[in-house]
Amino acid sequence: MELNSIKDTFDRVTKKQKLSSSKSQEVIEQLGQEIEQALSKLQSVPDATSQPDHKLILTELKTKLNEIAPLSQLESTQKELNIALTKYPKQLEKSFNPDISKAYRNVDFDSHTVDQIIANHFYLEGLFDLGDCFVNEAKAIEAAEMRIAFLEMNQILVAMKSRNPEPALKWAATNSNKLKHNGSDLELKLHRLQFVEVLQNRGRDEALNYARTFLTPFASDHMAEIQKLMACLLWAGRLDTSPYSEFLSPTHWDKLAEELNRQFCNIMGQSHQSPLSVTIAAGVQGLPTLLKLMNVMTGKQQEWQSMKQLPVPVDLDREFQFHSVFVCPVSRDQSSEENPPMLLSCGHVLCKQSITKLSKNNSTRPFKCPYCPSEVEVSKCRQLYF
Repeated sequence: MELNSIKDTFDRVTKKQKLSSSKSQEVIEQLGQEIEQALSKLQSVPDATSQPDHKLILTELKTKLNEIAPLSQLESTQKELNIALTKYPKQLEKSFNPDISKAYRNVDFDSHTVDQIIANHFYLEGLFDLGDCFVNEAKAIEAAEMRIAFLEMNQILVAMKSRNPEPALKWAATNSNKLKHNGSDLELKLHRLQFVEVLQNRGRDEALNYARTFLTPFASDHMAEIQKLMACLLWAGRLDTSPYSEFLSPTHWDKLAEELNRQFCNIMGQSHQSPLSVTIAAGVQGLPTLLKLMNVMTGKQQEWQSMKQLPVPVDLDREFQFHSVFVCPVSRDQSSEENPPMLLSCGHVLCKQSITKLSKNNSTRPFKCPYCPSEVEVSKCRQLYF
């Protein structure tokens, strides 16, 4: 969506507002100075030969206030601000369609599943009271089963923020085999954090005992990492000035908390990102395209309701491109077990049925790739999945 015009209008509003505020402050300061001077004259102690003329002082004050003319000075800047404020909502209405219901279509969905997604979102975000309330009102009892796991994860992450890795180490030890299967060295990284903490707070001997007890099992696969930690023993008490001062960086705690979050959810079979948050964020990006499509299709509501595929692409950022479904660029058909995606020798990907048509159902007959000049043999096309 083009937002430059809206930004320009907003910038004009803020500029006029700052100018009006500055002018108002200037006039108020002038008025205050004149009043203070007049008050000082009125409160002055008369001597035996003179006495302040109160009436004359007030008359002079009135004259000076009229000369300042606050209303006339503020009128022009306030008028300019009002004009800018009037134009801004009109620009918003022109650029944004407030009626987003036009992009909605009646689609059957399982409301019970949606309730579970919402409840899990609350639990994943650590909003357990809100999640419990929602589960009770929506009767999404199945979602409550995830509460215990998410509560454990939340407690571990809270401890990590307090620089206490003990709960995380206990969980990592329990799930050591699963972490190794996922290719994660999270357990070693947690022990590394704890080793550095012990070295800093309890000295070289305690750190060496900790290394012998907990780091030895990782020696065969992570010798280089452990050698660096052993070298830290030589710098006990002055690790911050050593070549290994990087181990003291607080960013390690934040990064490990994020990795633990991902691995915990992965082992649970859940996404570490809330599906509800991702769906809403993607919907916000795709909504302008859908609204434009609805404006074009005004009066063709039945066509929109029965449409199986959008006639226009909906561009989303790379963070929302999960490639869960492959659509053949030639036939525009979605891949399936019967029509899987095939990798051509030139690197392009087509569905199997498109390859069959291009080769005229002849497995020995080369055909030209529709996206590059390469000649491709069917026998050299490789199935990607399914």
